[in-house]
Amino acid sequence: MSEGRLDLLLLWHMHQPDYRDRARGEPVLPWTYLHAIKDYTDMAAHLERHPGIRATVNFVPILLDQLEDYAAQFRRNDLRDPLLRLLGHRDLDRLDAAQRKLLLDSCFRGNHLTMVEPFAPYKRLLEIFRMLEGRDEFALGYVSGSFLGDLITWYHLSWIGESERRQRPLLAELMSKGQGYTHADRAQLLALIGELIGGIIPRYRALATAGRIELSTTPYAHPLAPLLIDFAVARESQQDIDLPRSPYYPGGRSRVTAQLRHALDSHAARFGAAAGVWPAEGALSAAFLQLLAQQGSRWTGCSESVLANSLLAAGGTEKRERYLYRPYRVAGADGITVFFRDERLSDLIGFEYAKWHGRDAARDFVARLETIRRETPPEETPLVTVMLDGENAWEYYPYNAYYFFSDLYEVLERHPVIRTVTPSTYLAQNAAPAGKLQRLVAGSWVHGTFSTWAGNADKNRAWDLLCEAKQSYDLVMSSERLNAEERARAESQLEVCEASDWFWWLGDDNPARSVASVDRLFRSNLANLYADLKLPVPAYLREALSRGGGERELGGTMRRAR
Repeated sequence: MSEGRLDLLLLWHMHQPDYRDRARGEPVLPWTYLHAIKDYTDMAAHLERHPGIRATVNFVPILLDQLEDYAAQFRRNDLRDPLLRLLGHRDLDRLDAAQRKLLLDSCFRGNHLTMVEPFAPYKRLLEIFRMLEGRDEFALGYVSGSFLGDLITWYHLSWIGESERRQRPLLAELMSKGQGYTHADRAQLLALIGELIGGIIPRYRALATAGRIELSTTPYAHPLAPLLIDFAVARESQQDIDLPRSPYYPGGRSRVTAQLRHALDSHAARFGAAAGVWPAEGALSAAFLQLLAQQGSRWTGCSESVLANSLLAAGGTEKRERYLYRPYRVAGADGITVFFRDERLSDLIGFEYAKWHGRDAARDFVARLETIRRETPPEETPLVTVMLDGENAWEYYPYNAYYFFSDLYEVLERHPVIRTVTPSTYLAQNAAPAGKLQRLVAGSWVHGTFSTWAGNADKNRAWDLLCEAKQSYDLVMSSERLNAEERARAESQLEVCEASDWFWWLGDDNPARSVASVDRLFRSNLANLYADLKLPVPAYLREALSRGGGERELGGTMRRAR
């Protein structure tokens, strides 16, 4: 290996959209708390066990709001999440038909290969359910409270992080028991879940205070900022993309600024000032980058395809190895540095290494870094940036990626050449970024385009519905119709409606039942916005919601692991 160092920047993006129906006052889907007890606990534990690792953890504020909401529910003993309420229900024999259906529809959701098959008692419950599946509600009424108690217990046991399983005697006792769980068993498990959720933010805050990690943020509710500012930027990377019928999102630039300011303020209140902002979906445009710089962000991130498109537009001909492994400044956005992620390495972790033995995957990853070091001139220090979701991939790994992370972090800690860095520490030690871009071609971390969020008829229709709602919002907010509290509630609801997630899931490339659940939640959010504005809910929203939509899907969660 050539002498010299390689800097590795790891960023784990933590995000779940707001799954709460604010009009009903309860979560519609459980993914926020389930990922909390599995992935956010495990990712913190890996970092706590390996003090030599430096990483960046990006928390979207709308996720932190939900975590704090759950923690408050546990403190007040006032659970609004229907599954958590049922976990603590005293007599599961006395459930009504809707509650039974909720349990049977919900409690096998997960990757069966890694979250059901390894646990024989849980697997038996699935086999029994499959014999009953498709029967009418009368037949399902004969399912006993004992079955339902074991089912909801195993569901939550399977979703708890591997690190917690290895250190909590209660979890070992419950998993060894296997069946016949009592109300007392479930009550202890419920209390532990509350403890885990309540500890997440303090654990990451402690890691940041100790200088072990850097914490960054994303505009408040995860909006796709470049499209909010200007739909037409989608054609910078994909000229033939179909756009929404609306020519633009009304007041988009001011809305992005508001979401960004809200994020920076909320992050500062929880953790202190954020030096960096990870854009939702890794999506950047020149206009958005300028807004980030104007708001004082010192760094942001994007993806390799966006960099390649930008260099190609400027006539660049360098090989990938020569242009990728450095940060960049962009003309017109003074003071902010852009880190571009290595898509191959990021996607290996997100999609491929789950099929490997953990140690083999870790060694392969490090070997690829060593190759990059060898192919770089000795006098240069390459910066390799790996950025991906910090929650969605791990359920596809055996043991929630426990062995992969243990082996990877152990090898990186003692490696003589590879040094893990955070963006701020890197910038403090390297005053002048190595690369300069005269132009940034707008794009995202999925193929370098916006096709995941626009172009499809359903996605474009969703944008048009949002634009119509925003026009109504602007009319009401320009009047004296709402008092200060009502105006704040309406703006908060609008933030949720602007999230990128609704557009991601719509279209033909996702499971129909998942699409139905997201579509219903998006339309519910729009309906709630009209209600907050004291306007009639449009007929097309009322009719769609009255038709219902699948909110549960057996045998899989919504996977996003860019």
